[in-house]
Amino acid sequence: MRGYPRRAPLTLAYVCLLLAGHAWVGHGLSADRAAGVLGYLSTNPDNLQDHPLSALLGSALFFDGTLTDVTSTDFVGTLITLGLGVCCFLAWAEHRWGKRRAVAVFLGGHVAATLLTAVVINVALRHGWYPAAVRQALDYGVSYGAQTVLAVGTLALPRWGRLPWVLFVLAWPLGGADWTGPLPDFTTIGHLMAAALGFALLGVPSFRRQRVRAGGPSSPAGGFGARRDSVPESTSSAAGAKTPPSSL
Repeated sequence: MRGYPRRAPLTLAYVCLLLAGHAWVGHGLSADRAAGVLGYLSTNPDNLQDHPLSALLGSALFFDGTLTDVTSTDFVGTLITLGLGVCCFLAWAEHRWGKRRAVAVFLGGHVAATLLTAVVINVALRHGWYPAAVRQALDYGVSYGAQTVLAVGTLALPRWGRLPWVLFVLAWPLGGADWTGPLPDFTTIGHLMAAALGFALLGVPSFRRQRVRAGGPSSPAGGFGARRDSVPESTSSAAGAKTPPSSL
């Protein structure tokens, strides 16, 4: 924990921003004003048509969950998305690939999954699978981006733990799914879309390599421990050694 600010400063700042935003809408605003703010930033179809950039970017500044009601399913979702997704695996991605690529993965997953889900919603509305009220539904938070990072974070695990992790990432959104027809609720669709995007990135070669830092893996800048895959490819090839990703 002492090294966390140095290893993942952008993630730490983002977590602080999320906590501040959560406190602001939960305690700093009246219930009506908080509902108005979150309603404006929700990524529902009507908002995406009226003010897409504000909805897409603004919704990523808050998380939909609880930090106090520890016996609720919402708290479990908070632990998975904010705890594992942002605090752990986004920090791992920042340390492994750098700030720009970590942001690209997280924000790209958030935006792409939201837009793909909007397409599914429009199709479902035309077929009568979703009620018309879905167009103005409250839908905000970091969970799509967190889900993408959770999927990409499969690389952080030892080989024996990767299949169980993949099953967990795909299964947890389905645990609370609400089926009103042939499709689950749109938030479940969004989480599955985000997971699929993250798993697709695992096939990109550049995402399987850790950035090389000055000083090599033994340098204090190595952060989360020395990794064999932080050695340049030419060096590892000359040694004839494979470089499987190690655990977090």
